[in-house]
Amino acid sequence: MEQVIEMDESINIFGEALEDCSGDPVTGFFRDNKCNTCAQDVGSHTVCIEASQSFLEFSRFKGNDLSTPVPEADFKGIKAGDTWCLCAARWLEAHQNDRAPRVYLRKTHIKALEIVPIELLKKYALDLN
Repeated sequence: MEQVIEMDESINIFGEALEDCSGDPVTGFFRDNKCNTCAQDVGSHTVCIEASQSFLEFSRFKGNDLSTPVPEADFKGIKAGDTWCLCAARWLEAHQNDRAPRVYLRKTHIKALEIVPIELLKKYALDLN
């Protein structure tokens, strides 16, 4: 019997409709270009980032090479400037190592706040007016 995956409500950290994070490269746990999540998303791919070279190097050093293309998985790799739904815990770890990338708050799922405090995310915000 196929397992049914129920997506959590698609809302951002402000309680508004979650905006698209990226379309190129395709991102998100559901590969729907939004940082949507669900109970099965153990990594909590909920923080929409703008990748920086510093972060990409940090991620590769930590064992998650996001830069190298993996054609068999239809993944062309991420480069600095790309947007991507990142695991909240990895973002926090990058912050603790002074390598955190900037974030889009309106594109970040509210579930990210279970791992990362909102005030910390706001310090890295690209979309706060």
